[in-house]
Amino acid sequence: MERTRRTERIYEGRILTLERLEIELDDGRPAIREIVRHVGAVGVLPRLPDGTFIFVRQYRKAVESEAIEVCAGLLNPGEPPEDAARRELLEETGCRATRMIHLGTLWSSPGYTDEAVDVFFAEVAAPREPTNPDEDERVEAIGLRPEEVEALMRRNVIRDAKTIAAWMLYRLKAPH
Repeated sequence: MERTRRTERIYEGRILTLERLEIELDDGRPAIREIVRHVGAVGVLPRLPDGTFIFVRQYRKAVESEAIEVCAGLLNPGEPPEDAARRELLEETGCRATRMIHLGTLWSSPGYTDEAVDVFFAEVAAPREPTNPDEDERVEAIGLRPEEVEALMRRNVIRDAKTIAAWMLYRLKAPH
């Protein structure tokens, strides 16, 4: 068990805070940890009645690349994850969930961040409504058949960890 001796806040932004922690290891030696504190997020894997899954395609500046991902977004303060999932689903894909199943909670990269992502599977109704993404988002909803999803993963086109984890949790837990 590592014991925190001192915490210094380096940066505080809209969705994250960076802290530098001076810690003590089990054997008493000191060490430094840099931790990104995150507000939390949700991811949703929606499926239409015909078996098509809806993903979103968007440019991600951090990796300077377009990404295919599950619908996802941040939690608002005090917002329950399922409410956030329903909100993000409608905003980004125009879909309303007729059934929502919590697949699990993921740690995106626990070596440096406390970000937790609650992942849901959603059965959604057709037709879809108009999307309403955040002002600074440019997302395109795309439909993929299960075999297309897995082909894109095998070819390393779908690289987003929450998306790959959501798909695997769906394959393990959700009704097919």
